[in-house]
Amino acid sequence: MAFWLFKSEPGTWSWQDQIHAGATGTEWDGVRNYQARNNMDKMKLGDLGFFYHSVKEKTIVGITSVIAEAHMDTTTDNKTWRCVDLAYHKSFKNPVSLEEIKNKPKLSEMILVKNSRLSVQPVKNDEWNIICNMGDPQ
Repeated sequence: MAFWLFKSEPGTWSWQDQIHAGATGTEWDGVRNYQARNNMDKMKLGDLGFFYHSVKEKTIVGITSVIAEAHMDTTTDNKTWRCVDLAYHKSFKNPVSLEEIKNKPKLSEMILVKNSRLSVQPVKNDEWNIICNMGDPQ
């Protein structure tokens, strides 16, 4: 199993929207960055990802699971763009802010810290465990 981080602007698609999509989930569509697309191409069923509210909040609020591997993004006719489907997995009891992440020396090499603009990014196992301990997923 691999771990990921998915960024979304709450006004576009929020954690509450993801929760309401439930086990049926939704396409993680609209990604128009090659590196983010390539990351989705690597995902497997059952992989888990942090759900990160970007822009003003800058907070990890929960965990999603990959329920469909990379396929054509249905929001475009351009075959270059693919997406995965994500379903709600768990909410964080204690959302974890970017500020808190930056204050943890063991997370200083995390892509979120080094390249905060990348919308879909891998998360290392040790980073995953540290953030889960901080967030206390329920």
